[in-house]
Amino acid sequence: MNALLQPEPMLPLPYRIEARRQETRDVYTLDLLPNNGNLLSFEPGQFTMLYSFGVGEVPISVSGDPGNPVLVHTIREVGAVTRRLGELGVGESVGVRGPYGRPWPLEVARGRDLVVVAGGVGLAPVRPILYHVLAHRQDFARVSLLVGARTPGDLLFRSELERWRQAGEIEVLMTVDRADGAWTGSVGVVPELVARASLEPAGAVAMICGPEVMMRFSVQALLRAGLAGERIFISLERNMKCGIGTCGHCQLGPHFICKDGPVFSYPQMEPFMGLREL
Repeated sequence: MNALLQPEPMLPLPYRIEARRQETRDVYTLDLLPNNGNLLSFEPGQFTMLYSFGVGEVPISVSGDPGNPVLVHTIREVGAVTRRLGELGVGESVGVRGPYGRPWPLEVARGRDLVVVAGGVGLAPVRPILYHVLAHRQDFARVSLLVGARTPGDLLFRSELERWRQAGEIEVLMTVDRADGAWTGSVGVVPELVARASLEPAGAVAMICGPEVMMRFSVQALLRAGLAGERIFISLERNMKCGIGTCGHCQLGPHFICKDGPVFSYPQMEPFMGLREL
């Protein structure tokens, strides 16, 4: 799972920025390679701790292809660390710890219909699922990707989504909360797309990431459609600080999000889904 041995778990390793892309007005992507040449491997759904030297560190899901040696992170600017990381350019250094966490349970979806639901920057943590599915398409039945954003300008990886949609190997449905004059697609919230997805609910598996309210209503839509709760999985990244379950900052009931998650089954999280600031 981690090809690189780190004798000190809290010590970030130096990585250099190979490429930087501005995805939307407040979201950017960094492609990273290790200074020492020892590449990390990761599973879809895992995260790393990214360290901005002299500022701090934040947990960010890996958003790239598990089969690609470049470590890809898609980051929204929400605080001092993410703003500083966004100011860095190609050739500059960041610190990396990880990867950490429990990945998406793709083995549960093997041979079944799979529906992936993403809202806003939540598309980044589920993106490796789609790369895995496309590389092993014969292992899955029908696959639907349901994506939502506030506006068309906030849709991540739009050209990639359109390429996937046109290729036809996976169904891609997109919606926005508010349209502009150039948008000809669906207007509405992500849970409304569930009824349009091509899947057999009785045997399907769902994987969801996005804002808490979007995940809560998406789960309810999937349950109403006939999906079993134990085959619905969500990803949480709230309040993680150390990444290895020692600080207790991310504890939620009996769970530590960093080491017991960030991917959980819906039954595990059902008692907490209505709590503020989950």
